[in-house]
Amino acid sequence: MSNSFLKSPLPINEPVKSYGPNTPERAAVTAAYDAFFSKKIHIPMKIGGEEVSSTEANTMHPPHDHKHSMGTYSLASEAHVEQAIAAAIEARKTWALIPFAARAAVFLKAADLIAGPYRAIINAATMMAQSKTVHQAEIDASCEFIDFLRFNVRFAEEIYQDQPTSSGGVWNHVHYRPLEGFIYAVSPFNFTAIAGNLSAAPALMGNTIVWKPSDHQMFSAKIIMDVFEEAGLPKGVINMINGDPEMVTNTVLKSPDFAGIHFTGSTHVFKNIWHKIGSNIHRYKTYPRIVGETGGKDYIAVHNSANAEEVATAVVRGAFEYQGQKCSAASRIYLPKSTSKAILDKVAADVKTITLGSPRELKNFMTAVINKGSFDRLASAIDQAKKDSDVEILLGGTYDNSKGYFIDPTVLVTTNPTYDTMERELFGPIVTIYVYEDDQWEETLKLVDSTSEYALTGAVMAKDRLVIEKARLALENSAGNFYINDKPSGAVVGQQPFGGARASGTNDKAGSRQNLLRWVSPQLVKETLNPPTDYRYPYMDA
Repeated sequence: MSNSFLKSPLPINEPVKSYGPNTPERAAVTAAYDAFFSKKIHIPMKIGGEEVSSTEANTMHPPHDHKHSMGTYSLASEAHVEQAIAAAIEARKTWALIPFAARAAVFLKAADLIAGPYRAIINAATMMAQSKTVHQAEIDASCEFIDFLRFNVRFAEEIYQDQPTSSGGVWNHVHYRPLEGFIYAVSPFNFTAIAGNLSAAPALMGNTIVWKPSDHQMFSAKIIMDVFEEAGLPKGVINMINGDPEMVTNTVLKSPDFAGIHFTGSTHVFKNIWHKIGSNIHRYKTYPRIVGETGGKDYIAVHNSANAEEVATAVVRGAFEYQGQKCSAASRIYLPKSTSKAILDKVAADVKTITLGSPRELKNFMTAVINKGSFDRLASAIDQAKKDSDVEILLGGTYDNSKGYFIDPTVLVTTNPTYDTMERELFGPIVTIYVYEDDQWEETLKLVDSTSEYALTGAVMAKDRLVIEKARLALENSAGNFYINDKPSGAVVGQQPFGGARASGTNDKAGSRQNLLRWVSPQLVKETLNPPTDYRYPYMDA
């Protein structure tokens, strides 16, 4: 038995490596990439700590080289999903009871493994399977993932230390219990760190997980499981499966032990899951926690006092990093007429220097979009823009899927502030610009707030402080993460807790105490130190 109150190491954001010429990290990641590219693997499910393969499997292909095969991954049947649920429920019996320090040690070790021997491996897997440049892989699969794991431990400690006051003769204390049942984690293709955190955050708090990664993230999902297992995660705490999304979800949601969902993905899918949970509410032993981060139609609102070069850089980075496949990517821009030409000239000069290709070629700023469905959707939007009279293609507007799913960085300029691409989330390298009259700034802010159903991220760019403050208040409900004089993406764990409202999710702020609180069920214990022995109160005396 331990009688110590342990304190975890102080978390510090993981430094981003440069991958410049002749650096050891550059040599390591290209070697790991080449090793992955030269062989095929099979990825089984992981249920109760055991590798489980099925008769059904899907193939894996790099988006930037879709004819190349990386191998296969197993698909779950309904029986496999039920097996994963049973494994999670069984593992909870011991995982929920071990001391917090023992749980924390697993994830702190996982962070150090990623920072060390697994760094090149997890980055290379993310580069190949999700078509991220080495920089985008580094800030995601390594740095953000490490930060999630380390900062979550400190946040959990702060939660556990939050205790009520006690009065004379009474000791009050709160026990932060894990939820009663299992958690369903559903992760997207675009961030390896998010995929890992959707399972790790609830697991840190004593919960056990059934995790369904995206079909297009299975390669790095396997590496996540490898890291967790090497870090000492007990069998059954996190069970990784894949299969038909509707079948997996329906099987999970019919279980009476379903206690919550940790989701990142599309708004449409999340709303359907929420509806199904409501329809099944009488099945459950407890009210499930529903935590989700979904879509965005993120904006940059530019005042005429803003610096043109700063705006142009925010647009290019915000719109085109990782091919615009971030829920926080800048996709609608509002420019004042007086400075719009200077800004667009700079954007054009920058975009003309962008090269596309394989992430193995480290000179490339952009690579391919994730799959054929995404490519077709984006190509269709570009083709429609070519036909419409209220929009023009200023830059790009070309695409090619002969080798990979490549969409050139595309800038549209519209005279219609509610044009389709100003409202619809495209999730690709297409940004739409609306130019407003300078004296219509306040009206434009109202337009920014009302145009989209989403409220994930947004930015205002201006020099005048009064302008900035008025804009921040006018746009208060339009973004869960609001940026001043910056692009609306790139949130850092411990610095900018991430999440939005409206159609963008439940705003439970990944990478913060707010998120971890969703995965516990507090129990208040009042202990009377000197219990009374007479039911009578003094007021009853004659």
